[in-house]
Amino acid sequence: MIAPSSGVRRTRHDDAPASWRRAASLTLAIVAIGVGGSSLGAQQLLDRVVARVNTQVVTLTDLRAALALGVVEVADGADEGEAIGQLVDRLLMLAEVARFAPPEPPVDAIAQETAALIAHVGSGLEAMMASTGIDDATIRSIARDTLRIEAYLDQRFGTAEQLSETEVARYYQIHPDEFTRDGTLMPFAQAEPLARQRAGRERRATILAQWTGDLRARGDVAVMRPTPPPAAPPRR
Repeated sequence: MIAPSSGVRRTRHDDAPASWRRAASLTLAIVAIGVGGSSLGAQQLLDRVVARVNTQVVTLTDLRAALALGVVEVADGADEGEAIGQLVDRLLMLAEVARFAPPEPPVDAIAQETAALIAHVGSGLEAMMASTGIDDATIRSIARDTLRIEAYLDQRFGTAEQLSETEVARYYQIHPDEFTRDGTLMPFAQAEPLARQRAGRERRATILAQWTGDLRARGDVAVMRPTPPPAAPPRR
């Protein structure tokens, strides 16, 4: 948990997906979730709040939807906190993007990103939408936000194409295993496109870690860990 900073300017979050702007208690939220053909009375589920980002509440259902769509990606068996951290960072970045009003992504780019999100879910799309309450419009909004974030990051921090030849060559020299095929190191001229891509990815990850850390320090972020169950009484 990061303690609230005094005097921090509040940021509007109108551009975040509606399903991620729930006004709810900071401890528990009750949401109606459709499951199969159940009656409405059987559709209520106690939804745990996993984080608060400024004025936004993030629930476990939000997190599961983000994971299903591939907006948040963690290794199998990873700690829940890693996934929550990624979603928190995304919301902080969206708030920052909203301050600068970047150009609207092209309609065809939004359609392609929407299709990619749906493809990531695969055959479980209908069940995921029923269990989380998101709809086609929300998925499209999430796709739009992803493109807005990427455009903002490229504008602010540059792209792999902007790396110098020296920076790319240094990555190639430091990571020879990544460019070795059948025991033979690829010539730099052949490996350069891949080395540029990976060097850019590494630099972007380092810069983003520093930037999102600063956003967290300036914002009001709290991550709620699940309360462990009470210990079993000693056996007599």
